[in-house]
Amino acid sequence: MSSINPELSNQETVVDVNEFVSVENPDSKRSKFGSFFKNPYPPGFSRKLVAEVIATYLLVFVTCGAAALNASDPQRVSQLGASVASGLIVTVMIYAVGHVSGAHMNPAVTMAFAATRHFPWKQVPLYGAAQLSGATCAAFTLRLLLRPIKHLGTTTPSGSDLQALVMEIVVTFSMMFVTLAVATDTKAVGELAGMAVGSAVCITSILAGPVSGGSMNPVRTLGPALASDNYKGLWVYFVGPVVGTQLGAWSYKFIRASDKPVHLISPHSFSLKLRRMSRSDVTESNH
Repeated sequence: MSSINPELSNQETVVDVNEFVSVENPDSKRSKFGSFFKNPYPPGFSRKLVAEVIATYLLVFVTCGAAALNASDPQRVSQLGASVASGLIVTVMIYAVGHVSGAHMNPAVTMAFAATRHFPWKQVPLYGAAQLSGATCAAFTLRLLLRPIKHLGTTTPSGSDLQALVMEIVVTFSMMFVTLAVATDTKAVGELAGMAVGSAVCITSILAGPVSGGSMNPVRTLGPALASDNYKGLWVYFVGPVVGTQLGAWSYKFIRASDKPVHLISPHSFSLKLRRMSRSDVTESNH
């Protein structure tokens, strides 16, 4: 799940020097050929992948851990408590690594950003691999820690597959609609992106939990499914979140107030606004 996309924020101001071939240096053509393999992944891209692994790991660890404890003994962790935990960990991760990787934590969210031209398609596969790695590691960590609990926060349809599918589409639509609004529209209050997305996840989880489990995330379902060896209705949690996020992203793009291209919120401007707010508070308190 994410909310801030730093990848394209400064795209218009970047000049690729490898596009120019020097007449004085005949080897420049060779360097240009070599840069073909480097350009898809800019400097620091590995840090973004590590951030996605860590963020997704903690997301699945908290979300599925709370769900597993709730399923085994509702008195230890209530259904409401599990939903609140899901929303809070999303909020925390957005503020923790949003300025590094965008804190997507969800391949469906990454694909939706790419489909609406807020994220490069060529980086989607590696983001998805990082997210799946984090989710799978978290699920197997829970398997070690929560023995003898067998179902480690797995999401399965409580009714028919169709009911679960529709629910997943609706709740992921809501989550992505809010995410795209606060993450890409400069008219939105960017500083509250984490709270807005986390609240959306919490609210929709409360409703979707009894019907579909409220996954909204393919890797959040696949990781625990692998660790629990439970694959019931797995296709629902691949199709539902992807369709829902795409519909949510395109819906907000359609109703956006301005027809002019809206640049993504820069992570530097995001942190700068926070620093300015804190400095102004300190100044007022001194007076």
